[in-house]
Amino acid sequence: MAQFRLQGSRVLAVDLAGDAVKARNGSMVAYTGQMAFKKLSGGGDGLRGMVTRRLTGEQMTVMEVRGQGTCFFADRAAEVNLVRLNGETLFVEASNLLCTEATLRTGTTFTGLNGMASGDGLFTTKVEGVGWAALNSNGPAVVLRVTRDLPLRVDPGAYLAHTGQLQRHLRSGAGWTTLIGEGGGEAVQVEFAGEGLVYVQPAEQRTFGGDV
Repeated sequence: MAQFRLQGSRVLAVDLAGDAVKARNGSMVAYTGQMAFKKLSGGGDGLRGMVTRRLTGEQMTVMEVRGQGTCFFADRAAEVNLVRLNGETLFVEASNLLCTEATLRTGTTFTGLNGMASGDGLFTTKVEGVGWAALNSNGPAVVLRVTRDLPLRVDPGAYLAHTGQLQRHLRSGAGWTTLIGEGGGEAVQVEFAGEGLVYVQPAEQRTFGGDV
């Protein structure tokens, strides 16, 4: 089993003993030992995954890294966040997914207008199974718990990923003060309800929802 650990806050170190991981193509920055790199078609899910991603616009170019030693991954000095999955599903944008254990399955899921508001399009990436996943974020991510009694509203540009049994809905923060130019500038939020965890990054990306 590959061992995931942080080397500082912006580099992922993965110890391999003959096993493999799937990582964003070009994200390797260094390695020790013997490693083999293989580009995977369609984000690692074969022909079906490749066709799905072309239809949905969810782009993911992935390589398989296999060997003995330690491989280091990073992407544009972004923060790295480790997520341990124990059979649940992680929903995350392909651009924020740095590396996963090879045993985890990846695919796409429909998000509709909720995804468009966060600037991610109609589809997003889902990761399923048991193992480690590493996410990139713009600044250190925080993990917020959602319960049935305590829903959570997130700025679309700050949303990073989520797990659990959560429903996602667009909510408008616009009122009469917004219409006359005295609002808080947070016209659209994404509300999460149910039971689960939401990962939020401290630096917002530009989104459709943020421009409303």
